[in-house]
Amino acid sequence: MNVFRRSLLGVSAVLFVAPAMAAYPDKSIRFIVPQAAGGSTDILSRTIGQKLSEALGQPVVMDNRPGANGIVGVDMVAKSQADGYTLVAGGTGTIAINVSLYSKIPYDPIRDFAPVVNFAYSTSVLVVHPSVAAKTIAELIALAKAKPGELRYASAGNGSSPHLSAEVFKSMAGVNVVHVPYKGSTPGVTATVTGEAAMMFTGIASALAHIKSNRLRALSVNGPRRSPALPDVPTAAASGLPGFEVDFWIGMLAPAGTPVPVVNRLNAEVNRILAQDDVKSRLVALGTDVIGGSAQSFADLIKSDVARWGKAIKASGAKAD
Repeated sequence: MNVFRRSLLGVSAVLFVAPAMAAYPDKSIRFIVPQAAGGSTDILSRTIGQKLSEALGQPVVMDNRPGANGIVGVDMVAKSQADGYTLVAGGTGTIAINVSLYSKIPYDPIRDFAPVVNFAYSTSVLVVHPSVAAKTIAELIALAKAKPGELRYASAGNGSSPHLSAEVFKSMAGVNVVHVPYKGSTPGVTATVTGEAAMMFTGIASALAHIKSNRLRALSVNGPRRSPALPDVPTAAASGLPGFEVDFWIGMLAPAGTPVPVVNRLNAEVNRILAQDDVKSRLVALGTDVIGGSAQSFADLIKSDVARWGKAIKASGAKAD
């Protein structure tokens, strides 16, 4: 009898869930961006969000929730109902880095989320104020060694990807530059444009307009190859710091336990969006490479990057507590 009852309960659950999944979505979706407006993650997420709204026939409401290096916004999603109506734009910093950078965070990057799809890969760019007498990384390293503790670098906040990038740079280059944290990439870039800070590692999208208008000088892109958005800017290896690569990804995640049919629907729609020519052109202009792919491949990337960045953070000695 117990087996029979369990079977009935299982059938009932399937019959109950199936119509609900077929109707998904039947109301607006909240897409949380755990960074301030105007940065790379925000611009990319809004591009995807607008297209996703058109594809699903429901509003996708963008909700910027910066704070504590993205922890505030990401934790909101980790604790949200797992129904597909609350999503987050997770990135290398918030998902793969924070867990090792902080002694304690309120979410587990692997246990508490259902990865949906990886949007894109992006490399950082090292920019300096035009008054800085360096046109290559090699020259910047020489300048920093000649003036230890005098150069100030901006970041998007303690423990942010720009902060960690600079800490790895300091460790590899053997220099002493002073950290000045800001509340997001945009304020950090603005501080570098005004000369309040001498330098910054940031996403290409955040600095591109300032580079093109000569308000910032780009010394390097910090990936394995040049960026189509900045074709004249060399890689860090070519500019004077071999082996220095700082790359990032941005993708969509849902709370753990989100029904597989919902994850699959979102994954399929976003992959179709990423294949559109206008979206690909937009992402390339932002200095990113389109990725897409399966939810499983994104989950595998997260697991490997948690381990990879954990080793890098331990080696650099960086902490954000």
